[in-house]
Amino acid sequence: MSATGIAHAQELQIAKQGYLFAGGHYETGADGQYLAGQAYVEYQIPAHQTHPFPIIMIEGGGQSGSNFTGTPDGREGWAQYFLTQGYAVYVMDQPGRGRSPMRAEYGATVQRPAAWVEQQFTAPERFKLWPQAVLHNQWPGAGIAGDPVFDQFYAEQLPSIASFATQQALNRDAGVALLDRIGPAILLTHSQSGAFGWPIADARPNLVKAIAAVEPSGPPVHDAEFKGAPDWFADGPLSKPWGLTAVPLNYDGVKAAGELRFEQQQKPDSPQLVKCWKQQQPAHHLTNLSSIPVAIFSSEASYHASYDHCTAQYLQQAGVKNSFIRLADHGIHGNGHMMMLEKNNLAIARVIVDWMNANVH
Repeated sequence: MSATGIAHAQELQIAKQGYLFAGGHYETGADGQYLAGQAYVEYQIPAHQTHPFPIIMIEGGGQSGSNFTGTPDGREGWAQYFLTQGYAVYVMDQPGRGRSPMRAEYGATVQRPAAWVEQQFTAPERFKLWPQAVLHNQWPGAGIAGDPVFDQFYAEQLPSIASFATQQALNRDAGVALLDRIGPAILLTHSQSGAFGWPIADARPNLVKAIAAVEPSGPPVHDAEFKGAPDWFADGPLSKPWGLTAVPLNYDGVKAAGELRFEQQQKPDSPQLVKCWKQQQPAHHLTNLSSIPVAIFSSEASYHASYDHCTAQYLQQAGVKNSFIRLADHGIHGNGHMMMLEKNNLAIARVIVDWMNANVH
């Protein structure tokens, strides 16, 4: 049994591994043609594969697929854990990120300074920008610049394409190309890539067998801004005119984003939560997502703890049944947003595997 208290069903044995590039198209430049839009994907097939559908893992903002293949303090990552549970794993680097080439036509990029990473990811308990931040205690180290674990984590932070719509369109197309190549699969998204999972599944509902959305991009419609006590929250810009995305989704009876009408709660569900945005009634349904099993996994201390329930409620209103899984309800406490890297990462992976085993057939 590991130090986290999670026993493996078997030792990790790989039958096949390799990489591929999914998607991409030629564009003509001043001196010839160039390939753009392709995503690097590395895969491993376990020797004892017991599940028919592989897991496609897509990283969040500023990250690469290395989020899933290890931790900055040298422990086993989620990719290895899912392999030991009998799942084949495909780990993507988003277009323009990691080993997926960046192209000038993707537009401006942003990269977060170390202080922002400390506040949002590794040491939110020091800054107390949202009510749940004080509960954070699972980062493996001090969580600040100069700490060896933080420095290793910050070393792998990468520029992100600034345009939400460009991010989502590129990753939708790459994800669709990957599904068309490998066949039916489970999507495991995190943070920024949560906004990619919905349009990928919308485009290929017969090939997406489930979506495990780990603190997916949110909240719906408007971003949230974190101010600290006593007011805590403010509405950010309208970043998701399609409710969950900046790119089109198939709602019944809707041809343009402007046909969707939104309204905000008058009062939040509790003082420690944001006021959710939802559709005005009668709500339009996300018809292509309605038959896909969906789970949203939310940690106790992340900024997402204040609004992941809004995403679950938005999906439910749009006809997408989903499981909203608070890790604290499973006895898993103290996690922030980068939970796949934290000290109890394998205990969280166990919760995800249990949901997949119960819901994906």
